[in-house]
Amino acid sequence: MPRELLILRHGKSEKTAPAGDFHRPIKDRGKRSAQRIGTWLMRQDLVPDHVVSSPAVRALETARKACKAMGLGNDDVAADRALYGASREQLLQVLGACPEGAGRVMLVGHNPGLKDLLRYLCGTIPTLEGGKLLPSATLVRLAMPDSWRNLGAGCARWMDRTRPKTLPEKFPFPAPHGEEQRDRPAYYYSQSSVIPFRRTGGAIEVLVISSSKKKHFVVPKGIHTPGLTAEASAAEEAREEAGVVGDVLEESLGEYVYEKWGATCTVIVYPMRVRRVIPEDEWEERHRGREWVTPAEAQARLKQQALVPMLRELVRRYG
Repeated sequence: MPRELLILRHGKSEKTAPAGDFHRPIKDRGKRSAQRIGTWLMRQDLVPDHVVSSPAVRALETARKACKAMGLGNDDVAADRALYGASREQLLQVLGACPEGAGRVMLVGHNPGLKDLLRYLCGTIPTLEGGKLLPSATLVRLAMPDSWRNLGAGCARWMDRTRPKTLPEKFPFPAPHGEEQRDRPAYYYSQSSVIPFRRTGGAIEVLVISSSKKKHFVVPKGIHTPGLTAEASAAEEAREEAGVVGDVLEESLGEYVYEKWGATCTVIVYPMRVRRVIPEDEWEERHRGREWVTPAEAQARLKQQALVPMLRELVRRYG
């Protein structure tokens, strides 16, 4: 079967990190670049069958941002420690371990290993201005032999190279071929939220949390992550933002809209029956603070007043 290899270098990252090179975060510029590459792949019908990434923060975030823009989820990215600081030989071993049924594979990693792999697979290859071969967030496509095993020198054919700066700055909405152009990938504008609740002494209590900047009270809310249902995505937000685990009930309480990233975001809100409160020292975003309040107190304290009728519906159903 015809095969293609997509080689993607990680996006622009910080030069240093307190915890060392492995933990260097990707910059916002690098995130947008990864998303533009992912959007381009989706629009060209070049979504990979198998994605493997270095687990280094800057590479894994690049892979995930690109994949989400293609409609894939985090679970579609395999992190392989062998890709961090990998030599050409190690990269060939990673390719050799790819599923034989994968017709298109994407590797996300680092220089100089990726450059050495390109030279080995293709021989002489075109460089960019200044002699660059694979700048940050650049994608190269290669036509490959009919097996990922035992790849020899010169076995691949150069197809093309795509750089984010050659792609549109904005993203099509709806994806992949919508005529509207937005500031973020299309999936950013579909969001889900939960109102966490529990029964104490026969009465309902609602959990509210501080906003990220501690300016007002909110309930867990986030972008509907590709690869997850809206309910599962909201449950993940509740675990991270509020430090609670529970059952997100299927029938939503309603939805509302608000303006962000130059357009309208739609938020579906679900009730979540809390089963466990994660201990403070294990809660990812404990800087926020959280508080159990009555539904009436929640109505008065939450910034998003569109939630008020949904709180009333929560009490009607479960009170």
